[in-house]
Amino acid sequence: MSDNRLYTPTGRYLGRWEHDTPEWHAARAQRIGGSRIAAILGLSPWASPHSTWCEMAGLVDAAPATPQQDRGHYLEPAIAAWFADQHPDWHVFTTGTWVHQDRGQHLANPDRLIRYNPIPNAVGWFDIAVSALLEIKTDADGTGWGEPGTDEIPLYYRTQVQWYMDVLGLQRAHIAVLSDRLTFAEYVVDYDPADAALLRQAADDFLDSLLWREMPDLDGHPATYETLRKLHPDIDDTHIDLDDDTAIEYLTALAETKTAEARVTAAKSRLAAAMGTARRARWRGQTIATRQAKNGGTPYLVAGRKLPDPTTLTGAVA
Repeated sequence: MSDNRLYTPTGRYLGRWEHDTPEWHAARAQRIGGSRIAAILGLSPWASPHSTWCEMAGLVDAAPATPQQDRGHYLEPAIAAWFADQHPDWHVFTTGTWVHQDRGQHLANPDRLIRYNPIPNAVGWFDIAVSALLEIKTDADGTGWGEPGTDEIPLYYRTQVQWYMDVLGLQRAHIAVLSDRLTFAEYVVDYDPADAALLRQAADDFLDSLLWREMPDLDGHPATYETLRKLHPDIDDTHIDLDDDTAIEYLTALAETKTAEARVTAAKSRLAAAMGTARRARWRGQTIATRQAKNGGTPYLVAGRKLPDPTTLTGAVA
């Protein structure tokens, strides 16, 4: 069913364009959507406040889609079909790009919109009230997801759906995910007015920083470093004299990296010696590492998935 005949309490429909087309990017150019609000708060695995600021300021082009994002785009229809099959009495609509009716720079691009109740015969197609939104995800890692049916989802996705609900004036978001074990699961997140107020303030502060050309601080996110590489593509035959703080920070980080690499190598050596010819190393019922080989070559260690954070293990080996 078409999305331009729907309405939400506070949303204003802009249109629908093919993903990653010039029109798609133009609708988002100077607006804050779900992915950007997460990046602004430092919660995105793909973008940082600094990289997002430089992109919106027109200093660099938008980063190309990652393989993970491409995967989600291609699998989205199948996951949506699964969700619709689980709720045959609901109406699931394809949708496009929306903004808040009073805050035009606050944007939402939900994957689908949902109406719980039947559509009366007397109601025109331009009068269909939306009940909730649906976000569709794939996750090859599986970290951060709780029991299906709960609201326990990764913080990055929670931020995204809270933003969308605030823009559209909806009270509930459903999340359908294809997990790392190739199983479908469903989660439900309700609108939180306090969280939404914090998101709105962060978005408006960020938009003000663009207006006043106040670039965010540098940080350790990979996207920040990649953005700086894009900002300075040329190499001149010149030099600069560094201040003490910058030089010492860089030298210290290099030394710590070398120390950390040596520790990892030593730990892998001890583990390899302990494993011998075993395929798996397990600790307290969890696989910590496996030995693998390619085309009959020399075996090598591969770390297990979803490993525990060692900072949380204090007292575990008493």
